[in-house]
Amino acid sequence: MKMYLRDSSAQKRKKPLWREYLEAFAVALLCAILIRTFIVQPFKIPSESMKDTLLVGDQLLATKFDYGLKLPFTDITLYEGGLPQLGDIIIFKYPKDPDIDFIKRVVGVPGDVIEVRNKQLYRNGVAVREDYVRIDEPNRVLPVRDVFGPVKVPEGKYFVMGDNRDNSMDSRFWGFVDKDTIIAKARRIYWSWEGFSNIRWSRIGQAIR
Repeated sequence: MKMYLRDSSAQKRKKPLWREYLEAFAVALLCAILIRTFIVQPFKIPSESMKDTLLVGDQLLATKFDYGLKLPFTDITLYEGGLPQLGDIIIFKYPKDPDIDFIKRVVGVPGDVIEVRNKQLYRNGVAVREDYVRIDEPNRVLPVRDVFGPVKVPEGKYFVMGDNRDNSMDSRFWGFVDKDTIIAKARRIYWSWEGFSNIRWSRIGQAIR
């Protein structure tokens, strides 16, 4: 009497094609969510407040782990990270409306004394050289915008300004940025355009400084 061994693998049902696609899509979606939550996130520049460093239509990538990570929707810290440094371009929740993201440059860290005299930034009494700053109205001096302070940056807070100093709503007008509201650090431009007729090829791939 002959006996035949059954191939158990042949007995297994092959997954339906729709299920394979669904599982692949679910894995891809989970990876995208994790990357966006913990590693890198895209942002688009909507205003001229950081001109000429960043232009309207620039689309950039920002890393989210530089200043620490928290479990979403909780105060549980997953990773401490470092502290924002002078010159960092950061993305944060607008203090007046947390639903809006702002992007500015850090010009004052905790303990610094910040002052603006006739458009010139002073930090701890010393004039700061800022080659990236744009001034559109050199002969027009306005209170707050061009004459401000001195103020001391409190612990856990940061003083930020736009590079386009005559056209930026920043810490001069609405105060300090709390470290807990900082979302990410701007890193690199991955796309830049003003529409199909004007793609700024030379800006694509540029590091943000």
